[in-house]
Amino acid sequence: MTSKDLSIFNSLRPFSIGFDDMFDQFENMLGNGGLSMQSNYPPYNIRRTGQDKYSIEVALAGFSKNDVEVEFEDNLLTVRTKQVDKSENKNDDGEIIHKGISQRHFARSFTIADDVKVNGAQLKDGLLTIACERIIPEHKKRKLIEIK
Repeated sequence: MTSKDLSIFNSLRPFSIGFDDMFDQFENMLGNGGLSMQSNYPPYNIRRTGQDKYSIEVALAGFSKNDVEVEFEDNLLTVRTKQVDKSENKNDDGEIIHKGISQRHFARSFTIADDVKVNGAQLKDGLLTIACERIIPEHKKRKLIEIK
């Protein structure tokens, strides 16, 4: 493996969940043009919460669950803002005199392996948590072969 291959691997790692055999996915991920440079907003963590369980945490301070949508299609998990009405400067809490907490538009995508299932999402205390689980098919599970 050359240093160029290593840098490609390192640039793909933060956007991939559950790939044990990453090299099989390189051609698909790079060939379709779907992998592009993303901004650092919003910040996120990817955690391994169990042997085959993952959690994606996205920091969304100032957003409610009505402001954000999570979409999973064709192995691509996307977290994005819904259309925000910027003309509204008054709500139930009163008129906004200074707006320092931005609710800018964003879209953050993650490539999900074929054997990873997205179990759900929860927004609590400004942190969106998306639960994922790797489901290992029977034909890929380890088994002992009896010798006759």
